[in-house]
Amino acid sequence: MSMLTPPGMGGKYRITGDKYPRMRRPRRRGRLLLAAVAAVVALGLIGWGTIQLIDVFGGSDDAKKETAGAKHDCAPSASPSTATAAAAALPKPAQITVNVYNATPRGGLAKETADELKKRGFAIGKVGNAPEEYDKKVTGNGILLGAPGATRGAFSVLGTQLKGAAQKTDARTTPDVDLILGSTFQTLDPAQQAATALAALGKPTPQAATKC
Repeated sequence: MSMLTPPGMGGKYRITGDKYPRMRRPRRRGRLLLAAVAAVVALGLIGWGTIQLIDVFGGSDDAKKETAGAKHDCAPSASPSTATAAAAALPKPAQITVNVYNATPRGGLAKETADELKKRGFAIGKVGNAPEEYDKKVTGNGILLGAPGATRGAFSVLGTQLKGAAQKTDARTTPDVDLILGSTFQTLDPAQQAATALAALGKPTPQAATKC
């Protein structure tokens, strides 16, 4: 037995001569390869997550274009019922009392105009020469003069009978409206033309279809 053989050990474990068993380290090549692959996958996931966060908080150009397009296509528009209700709120000619005043040097113009307005369905109030503050001082076809509330209905309806008439309000509280004939006034617009313009006030404005 060799001196290097521990006591009690013999047989195949006995060391003889100058040859000793080689003690090899366990191979770690497989573990290193697996760790490298895991590191690459982890870096890829981190990079992908970073890109997603940038898109979410910064917004890509395509996403912004799609969002802008959606807002444009789905812009709210007035519904037909709303437009119809607005048209129904306009007064009828018979509900509007018109005072006709002549601010021109031509005589009889106020009466002729009042008679024509009456034929077209308007109620007629006072007829005569214009008050001093307007007499011979009205340029253009004329002035529609009334309470502030007349701008929301009566002026629009009466204005279909005379294009180019200016609109002005005063402190009156009554619903009547003054038509003061100006220096360039010749006659009311043709009856058929005025009727077409009046009918157009009662039609809702066509709305483009929305796409969402």
